[in-house]
Amino acid sequence: MRVLVVEDERRMAAALRRGLQAEGFAVDLAHDGNEGLHLARVGDYDVVVLDIMLPGMSGYNVCKQLRAEENWVPILMLSAKDGEYDMADGLDLGADDYLTKPFSYVVLVARLRALLRRGGGRRPAVLSAGDLSLDPAARVVTRGEAPVELTPREFALLEYLMRRPGEVVSKPEILEHVWDTYDTDPNVVEVYVGYLRRKIDTPFGRAALQTVRGAGYRLASDGG
Repeated sequence: MRVLVVEDERRMAAALRRGLQAEGFAVDLAHDGNEGLHLARVGDYDVVVLDIMLPGMSGYNVCKQLRAEENWVPILMLSAKDGEYDMADGLDLGADDYLTKPFSYVVLVARLRALLRRGGGRRPAVLSAGDLSLDPAARVVTRGEAPVELTPREFALLEYLMRRPGEVVSKPEILEHVWDTYDTDPNVVEVYVGYLRRKIDTPFGRAALQTVRGAGYRLASDGG
């Protein structure tokens, strides 16, 4: 497995390389953000270990740029910052895991192996279907350049459907994941689908949110 370590502290980087090589990984090093971004773009890596505080370009910006380019290589962020907002920022930008320094080397290797098991499938930080986009972290929905104001429940319903574009999702599934219950009247789903259509489709002459008779609902992957 090929690992890219982006770490400006050279002794730390060298120690990580030795330890990971001893575990059977092939390891490349980069010591600043620009070099790390370049290598991540051109190299076929299975996972990236990315420090946040880097010269040239921060780890946050490296991660953000890779995800903007739809590069879904798993990313584990390293940082001396242990605040909850620092961690949230990294994960919201598209990182897959976050480890604070000083860290246990055993835990680092275990987390890398967990990321490798998950693989590098598509995991966008901002969900999109055509010109319809939803940012879970910022709680923002837009249709083209136009903002769309949603209630918390409408937002949760749209997010669930946008995470499964093109798939038919049943009312019981929606109740379980959006309302966290099976006991609510299933007709409430139909009501909220109607609310959503009047906000994301009707004003724009679109038909993204589709009813599949007898099966459930589907959000068109092209945004309608």
